[in-house]
Amino acid sequence: MRQPSTPRHSPASEPQLKRFAFVLLDSFSMLSFASAVECLRIANRMVGREVYKWTLLSEGGGTVSCSAGTSFQVDEDLIELQRDDTILVCAGIAVQDATTKRLLSWLRREARKGLVVGGLCTASYALARAGLLDGKRATIHWENSDSFNEEFDEVDLTKSVFVIDGNRLSTAGGTSSIDLMLKLIANDHGEDLANAVADQLIYSSIRTDQDTQRLSIPTRIGVRHPKLSMVIQMMEANIEEPISPSILAQNVGMSTRQLERLFRRYLNRSPKRYYMELRLQKARNLLMQTDMSVINVALACGFASPSHFSKCYRAHYNTTPYRERGTKGASE
Repeated sequence: MRQPSTPRHSPASEPQLKRFAFVLLDSFSMLSFASAVECLRIANRMVGREVYKWTLLSEGGGTVSCSAGTSFQVDEDLIELQRDDTILVCAGIAVQDATTKRLLSWLRREARKGLVVGGLCTASYALARAGLLDGKRATIHWENSDSFNEEFDEVDLTKSVFVIDGNRLSTAGGTSSIDLMLKLIANDHGEDLANAVADQLIYSSIRTDQDTQRLSIPTRIGVRHPKLSMVIQMMEANIEEPISPSILAQNVGMSTRQLERLFRRYLNRSPKRYYMELRLQKARNLLMQTDMSVINVALACGFASPSHFSKCYRAHYNTTPYRERGTKGASE
């Protein structure tokens, strides 16, 4: 009797080759970009053939420098793509300056074809400027979240490591590109391949879109005290309209004096001082990352007057908000 032959995959049954177009903006994050590309490279190696390919684009073509100063030679200018391509815009510091009118026009044109469009690290800003995230859930690096919220209230910004909302993708930066790509690989080829890629990366804890990007409050402050963590969480959620120490203490079932002792013991500062530092940190982010007026920054951070804001800012940062705004370009 004739033995059955080993089943062979016909070309039609094999997964279609998928192409990613990485758009590199000036001062993009090399870690976010490299993490994404390495996932695709390793996936090809694990499968034993090319199931993913990628091309590098930039406005004008030529070379683009990442935030670490290394230059990359891209393959093409902002060319017309195929409908099955996936665009991943890679950004980093100074994303506002790198988001040009030509880039926005190109993103809108390609998105109208129905392409999947994503942003790595701070590139969600470029997608939002293009109107591609209106009514969508998205994420961005936590350092840019304050300015993003002020400018794009039509976007549902989350604190997630990555977000997939329909044909829009976004990551929080850093190694979150790995988590996004592993999810996409799992969707395309199954969990086994995604896990094999993670193993090759020595990436032992794959995060989902339910994981948040920042460390928990106890980990960040180095203190595991539940009531202290609750108070800090309330402070962080109420920057524009600060809550008095007495109300904060009452909300966690403590007296104001007990709350004072708790902050002194673990953080070596008063609740009022800690709250002020949180508000000033947000103010600095807004000054450095947006074009908001100083008075609007002051109001967004809970200061009733620009003069009080300026006095507190100078005491903490040894400069005025106006001078900080003037050094924006140099600092980036």
